Amino acid sequence: MGDGEETRALQDATSVAPSIRRDPVVDLARVACILLVVLAHLLMVGVTVDSTGRLLLSRPVEEQPWFVPVTWAGQVMPLFFALGGFTAVTSWRRRRAEGGAGTDFVRSRTMRLAAPALPLFAFVAVAASIVTLVGVDAGLRDAIVAGIGVPLWFLAAYLLVQCCVPWLAALHERAPWRTLAVLAAAAVVVDVAHARTGSREVGLVNVLFVGAFVQQLGFWYADGWFGRRTRLQLCALAVGAYGLAWVGVASGWHAANMLTNLDPPTVSLILLGIAQMSLLTVFHPALARLMASRSVRAAVSVVSARALTLYLWHMPVIVAVTALSLLVPDAASHPPDALWWAGRPLVFAVVLVVVWAVSAPLARFERFALIPPAGYRPPSATVIGVAAVLALAPLLGVILRSLDLALAAVGTLLLAASVVLDRGRPIRASTARPNRVRRARR
Repeated sequence: MGDGEETRALQDATSVAPSIRRDPVVDLARVACILLVVLAHLLMVGVTVDSTGRLLLSRPVEEQPWFVPVTWAGQVMPLFFALGGFTAVTSWRRRRAEGGAGTDFVRSRTMRLAAPALPLFAFVAVAASIVTLVGVDAGLRDAIVAGIGVPLWFLAAYLLVQCCVPWLAALHERAPWRTLAVLAAAAVVVDVAHARTGSREVGLVNVLFVGAFVQQLGFWYADGWFGRRTRLQLCALAVGAYGLAWVGVASGWHAANMLTNLDPPTVSLILLGIAQMSLLTVFHPALARLMASRSVRAAVSVVSARALTLYLWHMPVIVAVTALSLLVPDAASHPPDALWWAGRPLVFAVVLVVVWAVSAPLARFERFALIPPAGYRPPSATVIGVAAVLALAPLLGVILRSLDLALAAVGTLLLAASVVLDRGRPIRASTARPNRVRRARR
């Protein structure tokens, strides 16, 4: 298909975009991704006590011989970014059809992601300060705090590319193939530079290029490109993408462990994203039938309502549950002890229940006003830009240096400032007009 023909098809798709409804399969896939991440992180937390009473931390699942092959299916970052691209571009097209500006979209996405992160940063700052004052070993404290901050790595990259949606969507509508080609080429250049220099900081530039590419796949999904392919074509595309990823591994360019390829991001994640979106489309009819069940829809809806809070707070809960398990004899035994593995389903269930309970008072941070509340003046484009930078700064700091006490404290202040700026400025009572507040979860 030529670029002109593809552009006309995309224009036809975007002309009816305001009427596009949410895809239940996308909601199901997003929830599945979050639950898989929680399970993976649970299996990476092992604590034992040596003969001297000293705590020893380990990553049990990574010691298993089957772990590396499983990461080829378990690395769901590309899929989640692509699904986020689908929801973002459909939301942006609706907003644009209603007369909204790109800066309005950036404001909503910044608040949507920064507000839930604020209480986590504040919690870590306070908790780390307390354990420091009571004399907890600094190395143990830093390891725990860094572990709690692991989910923020994803949030930083996600917010970065989500803020670019209005501009990336415009490029997609003008030249979809060229946009993908440029992003892929830029990712390859960064990969090569990283391989030659060995600099992690150079490789981290692909947080933008790899993240943007897989997000663009969600735009193509929204336009129906994947849906217009036959099952055979989709399977061939998935096999080809996995094959190219394996070539990168066999040549020594990328790691066989797909989790390693996340930090810094590599082109292999682009290939995984293509394969995952192709397979999602292959199984879409079966998954749609599953979502036709009222009970399944209800369960997905319940989790989706607090998805970001569940994602951000599962690591503190895992740490707390693991610490409490030390009070139970043999509960913290180390793999390959069968008792440790046998207890994982129960611990997983306990973690989900506790995270859900914790999320109840925190869910308010997932709710935000699409327009400033009554008595507030909408922020200017400049203020929205500043708020986005303030929100991104501490999150990107987590990518560069891991979460620690100092970053948690500074991040709390910056995220709070971002939320305040995006809220807008109060209007004097004499000039204020009633303004109906609309709420949204997305």
